[in-house]
Parts: sequence; C-alpha cells; structure tokens
Amino acid sequence: MSQERDPQAEERGFKVEDRRRFTSSGEPRSGAEEQHAERGGGQTASEQFRMSAPPPEPEISFSTFVISLGTQALVQLGEIPDPLSREVRTDLVSAQQTIDILGMLEQKTRGNLDADEAELLRRLLFDLRLRYAEKARQ
Repeated sequence: MSQERDPQAEERGFKVEDRRRFTSSGEPRSGAEEQHAERGGGQTASEQFRMSAPPPEPEISFSTFVISLGTQALVQLGEIPDPLSREVRTDLVSAQQTIDILGMLEQKTRGNLDADEAELLRRLLFDLRLRYAEKARQ
C-alpha cells in the first residue's frame, strides 16, 4: 500500500496517511525510520508513557465512591468482567456484603445527601438488589 493522498479528504479538512513502518509483505517502508524518529525515537510505548505527565486524578465525591462500590458489586455478581483479570466470576457472598455496605451508607447518610446523590444511591441499590435476587435464584 503506497502513501496515496485522497484529494477529497484534504478538501474536507483531514488527511489520511499510512504511518506503518513495514509494508504488507514485511519489507521496511521507505522513510519509515525518519517518521519513527520524529514521533518519539526508539522509545517503546511504555517508556513514552512513563515520561509523559501523569493523568489527572479523578474527582473524588460521594457519587463516584458509590458508583465504584456499585461497579464492584456488578463484578461480584458476574455481570461485568473483572477489570484486572478480564474474567467473569460470580461471588454472591461478596456481592451481598457490598450491597449491604451500600444499604448501610443509605441509612447513615439519610438527610445529609443532596437530591441527586440520594436518588443515585436509591436507584443503584434497587438495581443491585434485583440483580442479586435473580442470581441467587439460579
């Protein structure tokens, strides 16, 4: 595949450029070394990542805390894969404990949350309890 330019694409304000270092047959592409050097030299992607600025810290709020616990419960219910292992496993005991923690938070924070936070917690608990009941019946 050659580095052909699409005149219609350039008219629309973007250009498509083949930046691969090798051709489809495995031969080095002419000019690929210069392009590679311009884009970061011989550094690996992990070296470039370590040298870049760290990503901004996520906002810590009651809502993000509750959502993180809800996500943990979904992993434990086997509804979504574990973010580290990418495996889907069901652990109903842990899921029940996490849901109970959310229920405790709902009770202990009653009257101290704004309307959006209270509604988020109420809906999340309703959804998780329903999912738990369905899994427990299976």
